[in-house]
Formats: sequence, C-alpha cells, structure tokens
Amino acid sequence: MATAGKVIRCRAAVAWAPGKLSVEEVEVAPPKAGEVRIKLVATGICGTDDHLLQGCFPNAEFPVIPGHEGAGIVESVGEGVTSVKPGDKVIPLCHPQCGECSFCRNPESNYCQKSHFSEPQNLLPDKTSRFSCKGKQIHHFLWVSAFAEYTVVPEYTVAKIDAAAPLDKVCLFGCGFSTGYGAAINTAKVKPGSTCAVFGLGGIGLSIVMGCKAAGASRIIAVDINKDKFAKAKELGATDCINPRDFQKPIQEVITEMTGQGVDYSFEAFGHKDTMIAALASCNMSTGVFVMVGEVDAGSEISIDPTLLLTGRTWKGTLVGGWKTRECIPKLVSGYLEKKFNSDLLITHTLPFAKVNEGFELLRAGKSIRTVLLF
Repeated sequence: MATAGKVIRCRAAVAWAPGKLSVEEVEVAPPKAGEVRIKLVATGICGTDDHLLQGCFPNAEFPVIPGHEGAGIVESVGEGVTSVKPGDKVIPLCHPQCGECSFCRNPESNYCQKSHFSEPQNLLPDKTSRFSCKGKQIHHFLWVSAFAEYTVVPEYTVAKIDAAAPLDKVCLFGCGFSTGYGAAINTAKVKPGSTCAVFGLGGIGLSIVMGCKAAGASRIIAVDINKDKFAKAKELGATDCINPRDFQKPIQEVITEMTGQGVDYSFEAFGHKDTMIAALASCNMSTGVFVMVGEVDAGSEISIDPTLLLTGRTWKGTLVGGWKTRECIPKLVSGYLEKKFNSDLLITHTLPFAKVNEGFELLRAGKSIRTVLLF
C-alpha cells in the first residue's frame, strides 16, 4: 500500500485532560515488529469510554485517544505478523489473547496476562506510543484507541473477521454486545427455564437480556431507573421491567417477592456499588449466581454482609463475556451473519465522527443505547 511504512496524518478525538474530547489532526507512526496498523471504519461509544473521560478508569494517562469498540481494515503490518494482512477486515480487541500465558493456555479461562489488569496499556508493549499531536506524545487506551481514523495495536489484540461483515454494525462485538451476551451464555451459564434479573439497561445490559433469552430463560426481569429503556428491553426478551424508584422497599425484596425466592441468575451492568449488592441479594440464597459486569470507579471498595455468600450464593466477574477473544469474536460475527441474533437493535444513533461529543451527550442523557461513529 502507498502508506505502508510511512507516518499517516489523520483525525482523532483526543482527551487532553478529563472532560471533553477535541477532534485533532494526529500523526500515526507505522507498525513495528509484531504490530498491525488499522484503518478504522466505525466505532461505538461505550460507557467505559465515558468512565475514562471522567477520570475514573484505573491507570489511565492523559492526553489519550479513547475508544475501544471499533472495526476496520488492516492498512499495513509490522515484521513477523502472520495472522492478518493488508485488506483484512478486523476488530481490534480491548482484551488480548496472547496464546502463550498460562491463562490463555487454560481452556476454562479467557483472561490474558497482557490484559490492562496485569500491565498498563497506555503505551504499546515496547513502552512507546504510535500517536503524536502538536509535538506531544498521545497515550493509547486499552491498546485500541478506536477514536482515531488509524490506530496501531499488537497482533495478539486483533481478530480477523468475515469479509462480508458490515463494519458499522459489528464494531459492537469489540466490547458491548460480546460482553453482555457472553456474561449470560459463558459466565453465568444460564439454563433453560431459569429466572434472571438484569440491572442496568445500556448496551451491555440489553445484550445480557439477549443472552438470557438465547439461553432459554423463562423469566427475565429488567431493572433500570430510566423507564425509556423498557420498550427496547421487552423487544429483546425481557418479561418484566421494573424501576426501583416506583417502590418503597429495596429492589432486592421486590424481586424476591416476584419470584418466591430470588432469581437463579442476576447481572449488574451499571457499575455502581449499591446496585451490585442489590443484584447479589436478588439471586436466591443457595444456588443463585450473581455476575458483576459493570466496572466501578478506580479505587472503589464494596462492603457486603458475608451471610449473603455463606448460604451458597456465587459472585462472579466477567471480562468481555468470557470469550477467548481472538478465537471467539470471529465466530460471534459469523453467528450475526447467520442471523442467530440481531445486535443491530442495540444501535440507536449513527453519527459522523466529528460529532463524537454529541454522542457522549446522548449517552449521559440516557437517550442512546449505542451510538456508532462513522469515519
């Protein structure tokens, strides 16, 4: 390609400090050995990006290019890269799969020791950045930085997908849809005929609803303080929708009364300490499984009554829905192309990239499920 080996000047949304994004011209260096440069076509706006902009994401450094839910086409590859080539459609992954660490080699784990929970992903593995703007180094975010027309990532954070995939739709598979759907299917392992409660009806929460329905749950109780989300939740499979503000008593008591003993599975996709305790207490006290999906603010601690767990409840966490990312995200995309599920229903707004701040305003106002930005 004409651009291979050269610095590319392109647009990116830079957060110079916590707060607002500024669309700037940035320089994107060519990929080094083991790296891939991707031309992004579309990217979704996820609550985790807002978490970063609020200054609440662990170990984040500014200035930074956010975004971690993108899809694009390989522009060029560095020395030694064999799994993708220029022209391939790909999804850059916010959770790597190096294939070599003990977690990657464990068939029951989808964690990877190169994850941002093990080492910061503000710079590429060689501890340098591929981004600069106005003479300053710009940090990466989760190695993805999808709010840029071009990005550079390690090869083990790239999933090659079907050439027929519409990139403006499957960008959600980089985080939101995969995380929620997999939390139900893989992490909770929801059984047919079971009961579920889903707290928080954003893109991830509604993907959990879809996963619970696909797994055959007989009752799916959707919980949110924004009743405008209820129609979409019912369209995707929720059987009941409840607003905690409509009740005098704690919502866990309401759910326990609705179901007799609590649900079989509960999920928290909001990222709030109090909601997590309520979701835990909403599942039955013996075999109930609570899955924490939302991300709380960096440095948060949660106090719980230990008897909530003593009787047998399980508290689980999940990262990107338990999928081994490089292996499984392409299979999910194939499932989408085979119409096994309709994740398009999560996309409520599509905006040109220049309107990125407008997309965040929609998210904060609770008016969007997923906004997709097009480059």
